[in-house]
Amino acid sequence: MRLNPPTVPATNGRYSHAVRAGDLLFVSGQVAVDASGEVVAPGDMTAQTEVVYDHLRLILEDQGATFADVVHIRTFLTEMDGLLDHAAVRGRHVPSPPPASTTVEVSRLFRPGLVVEVELVADLAGSGR
Repeated sequence: MRLNPPTVPATNGRYSHAVRAGDLLFVSGQVAVDASGEVVAPGDMTAQTEVVYDHLRLILEDQGATFADVVHIRTFLTEMDGLLDHAAVRGRHVPSPPPASTTVEVSRLFRPGLVVEVELVADLAGSGR
């Protein structure tokens, strides 16, 4: 089942925000864009991470889930020097113990000014949906 919650800025039509396969929810990489598709706070790791985790939260909520249901997080940063800023925001959203995760530095993301993209997988078996 392909999912595009109306609470999250629309995709460009070439992907879905999430796909549900049985009890697993695969969430596409989320970036800091607003409802008009503009990059939020270009170059600001903290501000962009806040937006990204808000988008992720809305997608999870759409399926009756929370960050406690997340089993894997994959993060792409354009500058590993921003890792601690990213981690501070992530730590406010992701419960302990945290899920499995991967963080990599990439040379750039698909729009100028973007510095972070996060995708995740959630197990919805215990979320009641």
